[in-house]
Amino acid sequence: MVEVHLWSGLRRFVEGRDTIHVQAKTVGEVFDAIKADYPALRPVLDAGVSISVDGQIIVAGRHEPIRDDSEVFLLQKLKGG
Repeated sequence: MVEVHLWSGLRRFVEGRDTIHVQAKTVGEVFDAIKADYPALRPVLDAGVSISVDGQIIVAGRHEPIRDDSEVFLLQKLKGG
């Protein structure tokens, strides 16, 4: 299982936890699993978030691989200009 770290604003959607666990092998599977397992987070994900895997912001797409021991963080997408 992949451990996903959440920023503080998301913790209210998952009973105050700072991490959640999902079964996934790619970035896309992480997002799909979070939406399925934690439906309260769906609107946030649909609005847009960034994801960091092993210290790198993933921009490439849904097929980027993730290992069970990867360090995964959901990050707020910066807006504005």
